[in-house]
Amino acid sequence: MSSRPILRRCVACRQLLDRRQLWRVIRDHKDGVLLDEGMGRSAYLCTNEDCLEEARRRKRLQKSLRCQVPDAVLATLLERLTPGNQGSAEAN
Repeated sequence: MSSRPILRRCVACRQLLDRRQLWRVIRDHKDGVLLDEGMGRSAYLCTNEDCLEEARRRKRLQKSLRCQVPDAVLATLLERLTPGNQGSAEAN
């Protein structure tokens, strides 16, 4: 196995980072938009408030996933920013 990190680009700030440092938002063909799990078209987002706000304001997730992203998904990501809510959550 290779020890090189797998890099992904944040849709908001366009910075290349190891994929373990980013949130993964997935458009699944059955379940809609999910967080962290599933197969389908993916977009990655930095785990900071500035990138979340930029992605929301400029609709970067919608453009990248080519679908509407529910407000519940954005609210879940915002909750993850607050201390003590670092668990993985799924949103439909």
